[in-house]
Amino acid sequence: MEILSSRMILRPADYDAALEFYGTTLGLAIAREYPGGTVFFAGQGLVEIAAHGDTGSSSDPQRFRGALWLQVRDVYAAQDELVASGVTVVREARAEPWGLHELWIADPDGIPVVLVQIPPEHPIRRDVR
Repeated sequence: MEILSSRMILRPADYDAALEFYGTTLGLAIAREYPGGTVFFAGQGLVEIAAHGDTGSSSDPQRFRGALWLQVRDVYAAQDELVASGVTVVREARAEPWGLHELWIADPDGIPVVLVQIPPEHPIRRDVR
C-alpha cells in the first residue's frame, strides 16, 4: 500500500481554544479552512482541527480525541490488502457525503486510522485561489 500524504486530525472539546492554541500560540499557518474545520501546516505534516466527530464519552483528559489520516491511491484495494493481512476493519471502505472514500481501522492501542482516497473532482485536489 502506497501512502500519498498524511495528517493528524484532532477533535478538541473546545474548538475555538484549539484554534487559538495552534494558530496563535504555536503560530502555525493555515493550509486551508472548511465549514467546521481548519487545517494548519506543521512542518512537513498537517494538523487538522475539526469541530465535529468526537464520538468518545470518556472524560479522561489524556484520552486521544482524533485520528491518523492516511491518503492512499485506492482505498478499496487497501482494504483488500489489510483484510488479507489480518487487520480488523472498524468501518468498511465507502464513499462519504463529503466526497471522500474512507476506510476506518485502528492501531493496536485503538487509535483510529482513517485511510482516504480523494477522487480527482474533489475540492482538495483543486486550487481554489
